[in-house]
Order: sequence, then structure tokens, then C-alpha cells
Amino acid sequence: MDKNRKLNLAIFGGSFDPPHIGHIKIVQKSLETLPIDKLFIVPTYLNPFKDSFHAPADIRYKWIKEIFKNSDKVEVLDYEIRQKRAVSTIETVKYLYKNYNIDKLYIIIGADNIKKLKQWKDFDTLQKLATFVVAARDGMDIPKNLINLEISANISSTKLRESMDERYIPSSVKQEIISFYKEKNE
Repeated sequence: MDKNRKLNLAIFGGSFDPPHIGHIKIVQKSLETLPIDKLFIVPTYLNPFKDSFHAPADIRYKWIKEIFKNSDKVEVLDYEIRQKRAVSTIETVKYLYKNYNIDKLYIIIGADNIKKLKQWKDFDTLQKLATFVVAARDGMDIPKNLINLEISANISSTKLRESMDERYIPSSVKQEIISFYKEKNE
């Protein structure tokens, strides 16, 4: 990427524990809807609001890389994983601003994050540096100051870990995910 050209970027972070078709739909809808040059998928090492994970970060990273390997505008960023600790979104945003000539930055979140959004570290600064985009499910009400990305996928990683419903697991990593969580649950 030309470092001098002003870019419109998006960040879609999460635990992806495991990744599911809802994540794919969010990425596809973002690429269709937002005027972006590149979308960074940022798997967490550890979500700042959680104290553990099920699948280790390197495995989740590998799954995400496999799922999006053929998408030119998508890059899986291992910045947070390399820190080997919980990383707040503001750190990742500052990392991107330091390494890219950003014109506009979008932060894509799931609607389940809205309740805790104001608790995010340096939230006021985040609002100045980026525009929040919410992937909403089931016609949820989204605050007017946020961009609504309507998605039809009623699935969460938590539900998927409980049910291992194959319909929601991306085919490129389906067997790996099923095997991993089956072993983990035994």
C-alpha cells in the first residue's frame, strides 16, 4: 500500500472464539457498504472485558487467516496477539495511525458491544479518531450517532461453542473448529 496516499480503513476486532458465518457476513456487508480501501480483522489475544479464552490466540488467528485468504481488501492483523495481553482498541487505533496515512477510520462492532462502549478505554478519544459501525441483528435499535450495518445472522461464538451447529461454521475451517472444541469439551 502506498504510504503517502490517504486511506479509508476499517477495523473489525474480536475474540473469534470460534469464527462463524456471522463474522463473514459482517465483513462482506462492510466491504459492500463502507467506502474503505482495506478492512483489518483484529483477533484479540484476550478481550479486555474477559479473563480467559477457549481457543488460543494463534489458533484463532490461523482460522481467520484461512477464512479470509482470498479477500483482497481484507487483512488479518496480528498486532494484538503479538502483545500477548489484553489490548484496548485505542492502542490498535494508534498503531494503525502510526503505520498508515489514514483519512477515515471505521471501527466495526457487534450490537452486543453497545452497552459497554462508553466503558472502553479512552472512549472519547476513540470517537474523535474513528467512526463506529454497528453490526446489528434482528432489527435492533442502534443509536443515531452510529452507522447501522444490518446483518441477518442470529449466531454468536458463545452459542456456537455450546451447540457446534455446523451450519454456522465456515467450511474452510469447519473440521478444525469442530475437532478443537470437541476435544476441549471432553
